[in-house]
Amino acid sequence: MRPNVLVLRAPGTNCDLETSYAFEVAGATTERIHVNRILEDPSIIARFQIMCFPGGFSYGDDIAAGRVLATKVRSRLFDAIRQFRDAGKLILGICNGFQILIKSGILVADDEQGAPVTLTWNKSGVYTDRWTRLVVKSDKCVFLKGVEEMYLPIAHAEGKFMARDEAVLDKLEGEGRLVLRYVHEDNPNGAMRDVAGVCDETGHVFGLMPHPERHIDRTQRPNWTRCQNEPGFSNKVGDGLVIFKNAVDYFA
Repeated sequence: MRPNVLVLRAPGTNCDLETSYAFEVAGATTERIHVNRILEDPSIIARFQIMCFPGGFSYGDDIAAGRVLATKVRSRLFDAIRQFRDAGKLILGICNGFQILIKSGILVADDEQGAPVTLTWNKSGVYTDRWTRLVVKSDKCVFLKGVEEMYLPIAHAEGKFMARDEAVLDKLEGEGRLVLRYVHEDNPNGAMRDVAGVCDETGHVFGLMPHPERHIDRTQRPNWTRCQNEPGFSNKVGDGLVIFKNAVDYFA
């Protein structure tokens, strides 16, 4: 079975083509649809098995990264997306998509005090674009099945994962939801507990700041020419492809 993937785009989204391609390489069928069509007819979502919010700068990040689209999702699509998840389907948010999932409350639900977590300005205070090392700290997330470590690019200004307090982090960590972490000395944005990616309580919804769609081929790695003599390099794929492959294989 080739699962159908909805890649949801909006004004300012700029990673939808790469993300669609990554899912197709992994064996899925993809369709890129503008959010306005979904707002007009949320029932479109039911045609798909996987939904992805790709990276970019939705609505120019004019208020804050992902805030405008997150507000539309929260006010008009929240129930449809939760029904999608509750049907056993998968949701992925990459970079700006992670920001949208966080700020809409889809990924980490609000409590009596409001939003328990957010993504805010990098510790450096500037946009950061580089590669970083990552480790997987939990087996809860469908997208990270069988993964121990990854090397992926990041490109963001507001990627610093923050929680209201340590109790929130302890709870999320105890539930196995702080699934993807930066190697501590390679944390590019100052995220609390080096968090690079989070899943929901089901493990079916996953958001991450790094861009797996930008490392699906071994030659996309910046130092790939120095790795050509390593055993097995000719058969190696980019580290990010496994995220898309795991999603596709989940429906096999």
